[in-house]
Amino acid sequence: MRSLILLHLFLSLLVSPAFSIRVGGWRPIEDIDDTHVKEIAEYAIFEYNKGQNTLLTFSRVVKGETQVVAGVNYRLLVQVKGGEDGSTMEYEVVVWEKPWLKFMQLTSFKPIEY
Repeated sequence: MRSLILLHLFLSLLVSPAFSIRVGGWRPIEDIDDTHVKEIAEYAIFEYNKGQNTLLTFSRVVKGETQVVAGVNYRLLVQVKGGEDGSTMEYEVVVWEKPWLKFMQLTSFKPIEY
C-alpha cells in the first residue's frame, strides 16, 4: 500500500504544472566564478577563435544559466577583449557538455548589441 501511495505521489509530480516548468528549463548559475564555469567560457572562446581565425581573450563571466538536456547546456554572457584596439565586448555563448563522455560542443556564439 505504501508503495502505491509513493508511486501515485511521484506520478502526480510528473504531470504537475510546477514540475513541467522546471524540466528542461534554464536555471541561473549561482557561482559564476566557479572554475568549471570559467573553463566552459574559455572553451567557447577558444573554439570561436579557431573557427573564425580571431584572437578574442577571456575577461570574465558576467552571468550564466544551465539547462539539463542529454547533458548540460551552459548559456553564458561572457566579456572578452579583442580587436585591434583591445576593446571589451560581450557575447552570449552556449556550450553543450556531456561530462561523463568528456564531450563539449560550442553551439552558439553571438555578440550582444546594446
